Amino acid sequence: MPLDSKMYDLRLKMWLVRDGEFILSDGRARLLRKVKETKSISKAAKEMSMSYRHAWGILHRIAENAGGDIITSSRGGKKGGETMLTPLGEDILTEYDNRVSSLQSQFDNHWRKPSVTTDGIVFKDGRIVLIRRRNDPFKGSHALPGGFVNYGERLEDCVVREVLEETGLRTQIVRLIGLYSAPGRDPRGHFVTAVYELRPIGGALKAGDDAISAKWVPVEDIPQMAFDHGDIIAAFLAKKKEDGRK
Repeated sequence: MPLDSKMYDLRLKMWLVRDGEFILSDGRARLLRKVKETKSISKAAKEMSMSYRHAWGILHRIAENAGGDIITSSRGGKKGGETMLTPLGEDILTEYDNRVSSLQSQFDNHWRKPSVTTDGIVFKDGRIVLIRRRNDPFKGSHALPGGFVNYGERLEDCVVREVLEETGLRTQIVRLIGLYSAPGRDPRGHFVTAVYELRPIGGALKAGDDAISAKWVPVEDIPQMAFDHGDIIAAFLAKKKEDGRK
C-alpha cells in the first residue's frame, strides 16, 4: 500500500560549530534568547523548565567552545543584578538565527528559489543587438544576450560579461531598464531578471558559444522574440520615446 505523504512531516535540526566544536543548536539558542529577554539566568532557566545549575552549565560550555565570554553580569542597583549577552554572545546568536532562517526558508520551499539573471539591450543608432539561441528553451529563436549571475558577482558585472561572451562586444552600462520577475516568464522555472541598456565601446560582433548568430537589428524590424523579450524591448523603446519628448 503506498504511503500517504500528507501524513509525514520532515524536520531539520541545525548546529552552529566553530573549529569542530559544537556551540549552538535550537535549545541553546532559546536559552540565550531568554537570558537576553529576562536579563537573568535564573528567570531564563525557570521559563525553560530547567534548573539554574543546568542553565549555567550550558552557558559555560557555549563560552568554552566559542572561545570567550558570552554573558556578563552586574550586581547591585535599584533593580538588582542583571545578566546581559556580551558582543560575542550577541554575534553567536545572530549568526545562528540568520543561518537557520535562511536554510529554513529554502527547506520549506523544497529547496527551490528564483534564479537571478541579467539581459542586455545593446543600443546604437536605432538598432539593437539580438542573438539566436543555440539551446532550449526557444532554441533558434531571437533573444537579448544575457545569462545567469554567478555567486559573488554584481548584476552590473554579470550583464557586461554575458554580453561580451555571447556577442563579442565590450559594453558600458547606460542605465537599468527594469526588473522582470513574473513566475511564468521562463519555462525552466522562476527567473528574476535585471535588464540594462548598454552602449558598445569595443570588440567585434560575433556569436558566442550559446548563440547561433548575433546581429544588429533595426528597432522597426524586431522579430518574434523568446521569453518575454519582445515586451522588454517594447518597454525600452517606449522609454526612449518618452526621453525624446522631454
